[in-house]
Amino acid sequence: MLLLLVLVAGVLAVTAVAGYLWWRLIRDTTMPGRTRRWLTLLAVVLTLTPVTADALNMYLPPVVATPLEWIGYTWLAVLLYLIFALLLMEPIRFCLRRRDRTSKTQQVTAGSNSDQVADTHVAEPTRQLSLGRRLAATAIVLAVLTVGAGAWVANSPPAARQVSITLPGLDPAFDGFRIVTVSDVHLSSTYGGRQFRQVIDLVNAQSPDAVAIVGDLVDGDIEELAGDAAMLADLVSEQGVYFVTGNHEYYVDTEEWMRYLPTLGVTVLHNERVTLQRGDAVIDLAGVDDRTAASSGVPGHGADLAAALSGREETRPVVLLAHQPAQVDQAAAAGVDVQLSGHTHGAQMWPFEYIVALDQPLLAGLGQFDDTQLYVTTGTGYWGPAVRLGSRPEISVIELRSPQP
Repeated sequence: MLLLLVLVAGVLAVTAVAGYLWWRLIRDTTMPGRTRRWLTLLAVVLTLTPVTADALNMYLPPVVATPLEWIGYTWLAVLLYLIFALLLMEPIRFCLRRRDRTSKTQQVTAGSNSDQVADTHVAEPTRQLSLGRRLAATAIVLAVLTVGAGAWVANSPPAARQVSITLPGLDPAFDGFRIVTVSDVHLSSTYGGRQFRQVIDLVNAQSPDAVAIVGDLVDGDIEELAGDAAMLADLVSEQGVYFVTGNHEYYVDTEEWMRYLPTLGVTVLHNERVTLQRGDAVIDLAGVDDRTAASSGVPGHGADLAAALSGREETRPVVLLAHQPAQVDQAAAAGVDVQLSGHTHGAQMWPFEYIVALDQPLLAGLGQFDDTQLYVTTGTGYWGPAVRLGSRPEISVIELRSPQP
């Protein structure tokens, strides 16, 4: 019953938003007739484009599917900021209409003749149409500029964020050990090629001791993305490249990807642990499945931190790779020293940080949860619209530090 109520509420909310947008952008700017009908049809087609592209992705050639996704998702981003811009215009609309009504009342009170009053009535729709067009045009310009700026950020080269984390009990031999962390690449028909090559080159430029890919690497099947994913074989790391699943790995053929990644030199940590060594010093690197894995239906998948830590020497520092920051609760209970995560995209587009905060304990950066430190990277790619606002693409260079005497 609750699910039904949520579904009904969602449908009503979407309908209300769509109705508001139509009212302000089409009804308030056009007269009844052909133009209004064509604009309404265009808006419907644009809004349905991303859904259509996703549904027909398997059947359409990339030369058709990719432009559809670009157009559809960009339109959705524009719609989001159109809503905010139009709401911002409402007080202005109210004040201008109030001014017009006051002016009209004063004319009547001053004893305007009947012809002048009639002219006023005739001019009223024209003034309202002009006002609607000016305000709609202003909202459209604001939305397009906002999305344009976000698209520029999303498609710019990622930055290398340097993060120093001090681990109690870390042997001085590991002081300065660099784990380059990559997350949320989202290889797809709209992200890959030159963009992913920039990520690979940037990771290698950091001279990593280890590379950690903490989920949401792919948004498609191997047949579509093998060429881009093959770039992972070019990663150069002293002690290996490691991967854990994100929620998006369970939207595709998970097991096929889990078999393919090791052929590229990537070690999949499927609720597993490996030891990293420098001289006689040793630390543990553990990885768990995404927290949605258990409900994905993929046999044998599900986050199991106990299995990942089983048999380890508890006095050794342990670094945990887990896609979602919310998994830190279990990590803290198990005495994990540091957890590296992604998933949030740093919210990707304002104001989604307020929604993400309802589900995740940390949006981005470094935080402390009991004795466990959590670092969340904003990731390199994007999901849905190729837009980032308030969150730039990054890889994170985690430099482990031993306590100073």
